[in-house]
Amino acid sequence: MNLKKCGALLLALMMMLTMSACGGGLWELFWDDAPGVPGGGRNSGSWAEYWYLCGSDLESEGGFATDDLLELLEVRLPENVTVVIETGGAAEWWNDMVDASVLQRYVYNSRGLRLVDEQPSASMGDRETLADFLRFASENYPADKTAVVFWNHGGGSVAGASFDELYDYDSLTLDEMYAAFAEVWEPTLEPGKQPLELVGFDTCLMATVDVAYTFCDLSRYLVASEETEPANGWYYSHWLGALARNPSMDGAILGRVICDSYFRGCMDAGTADDATLSLTDLSRLGGLLDAYESFGAEALAAACDDPAFFTRFARVAAQSENYGGNTREQGYTNLVDLGHMARQSDTELLPSAQKVLDALEDCVLYQVKGPYRREATGLSCYYSYNGDVDDLAGYTGIGAGEAFKHFYQLALTGQLSADGEAYLADLYINTEGLQPIQGLPDTDWDGAPLTRNEDGYIVLELGPQANELLVSVYFSLYYMDADSDVLLLLGTDDDIIADWENGVFRDNFRGVWGSIDGNMVYLELSYQGDDYNIYAVPILLNGESCYLQVVYDFAEKEWSILGARQGIDDSGMAGKGLRLLEEGDELTTVWYASSLYGEDDFEAYEIDTFTVTADTAFYEIDLPDGEYVMVFEMRDAVDNCAYSEAALFTCEDGDITASLDF
Repeated sequence: MNLKKCGALLLALMMMLTMSACGGGLWELFWDDAPGVPGGGRNSGSWAEYWYLCGSDLESEGGFATDDLLELLEVRLPENVTVVIETGGAAEWWNDMVDASVLQRYVYNSRGLRLVDEQPSASMGDRETLADFLRFASENYPADKTAVVFWNHGGGSVAGASFDELYDYDSLTLDEMYAAFAEVWEPTLEPGKQPLELVGFDTCLMATVDVAYTFCDLSRYLVASEETEPANGWYYSHWLGALARNPSMDGAILGRVICDSYFRGCMDAGTADDATLSLTDLSRLGGLLDAYESFGAEALAAACDDPAFFTRFARVAAQSENYGGNTREQGYTNLVDLGHMARQSDTELLPSAQKVLDALEDCVLYQVKGPYRREATGLSCYYSYNGDVDDLAGYTGIGAGEAFKHFYQLALTGQLSADGEAYLADLYINTEGLQPIQGLPDTDWDGAPLTRNEDGYIVLELGPQANELLVSVYFSLYYMDADSDVLLLLGTDDDIIADWENGVFRDNFRGVWGSIDGNMVYLELSYQGDDYNIYAVPILLNGESCYLQVVYDFAEKEWSILGARQGIDDSGMAGKGLRLLEEGDELTTVWYASSLYGEDDFEAYEIDTFTVTADTAFYEIDLPDGEYVMVFEMRDAVDNCAYSEAALFTCEDGDITASLDF
């Protein structure tokens, strides 16, 4: 039986059972060994979960929302726990119960699951749709403690969440979320008086300081993920089962249960390597907001005193754990772990960095994280990795941290708004004396010459100024076939020897490259860390375009495949669904090639197709005999790029020779 039919059968069975007036029989059969305990006692207090279930393509293409509905139905709820569900946002549902043409509202409680309301189709990415659901749920199903859970894609602080497939992937921004909630509940910062016990995001990328700030006067606790979530998502049968057994728990305990059950589910599914989920006490957020603002103000003051600070800070951000990809191929979320960035900052110049770390430790009560997200501290923040002014404009109108908004504006444009000038005036900084920001456009390093030293290495000499202007120096590698007029881009890596103090960089060309089962792949560096690097490999997985996430662990000296996921689309939506490779999957490598002698842009080509086996692995192989071109790639603080002259490496029978002559 296929999954769609299975989901339809179980949901239909549940509807049939709950519409029946009699007890026993099939009901008891259905509930045998199910999590949760009937009854629970009204004196334990009551709980309501309002579940905003925007199915989107996650449901229409994979049935993931149906899977979580089935998990819910495994739990037998007591009388004092109620789940209210709004469904919509998907072109098709993998069950015969939910109608995709309308918005539907279901209630699941001690009596089972039943449909209680229908509304005309509307975008679940619209503020009014959310407000109407919350109003309906709160008026008809109030409780002593209330949780609101978003289920869908997420895109971080700027893009928001709840991308509706039926309405051109319209999404709820943070401003829209706040306005909808504030229509229903009275916001307050009085400790312990917030109207909601918990707000949760079973989505990608929503554990940000801006999201926490948005809900700090509406909810006591926030549960969300810094990184993209895998398709298995939250483990509803386990955390709701725990709530059913102990309805007296508060949001802090429930949040821990959600985190632990989520990570258990990820471990069971094999998706835990880069998983994150955190519980934040929003009543303690004030200390973090103050520290974050001071941190930004110190950074802004340092940049005004010395524009080279932008470069030094950008280098810290580049070496900090970031989420969702942040590469030209995958797209940019512009999200970086706040604590990791603070921990790597110059605490003499930015003393508030330690205050940020202390405040994070105070307000992030609990978190789970995989071995390749070990630097996560629970909340991310905005950082302009791509130097995109339009994206920054989308951020400046929302969220926390006024100082950093002015900091990024000055870095990207060299100018300040009137508000920015007023902010600096309050810091007693004279904006008339600001020095111009230097970057790659102010150099002649595009086409910088290379030399070959006495040991045969290729060397790029830029001088000490490189340390003031450059965030990173990588290399790009190409295969050259002069006879066929083909230049094939193999990818980018950081395997070079760098002397930043003197601005001298040399190759470490070893004549090897990454492969899957011996099939060479395009390889793009996604994250450069002290313990491990993460790479993105474009592939077709069973005919669908995606990126394979690959890790190299420096301690273990081993490569591993985390799984495949989608990149960031034009709406800012991150693809929820890290998918593990399975036996029988068909992989096609994707390469980028152009004419060697012409001026054509690089275009994507599908090269090798092969089948995944039980032994499929990622490892380096010797490059085939031939000629390879290497250029050094330089990047500044606002993502301007420059490229050196090219060097030629010839591989033949295991021997490598380097030359500057073509």
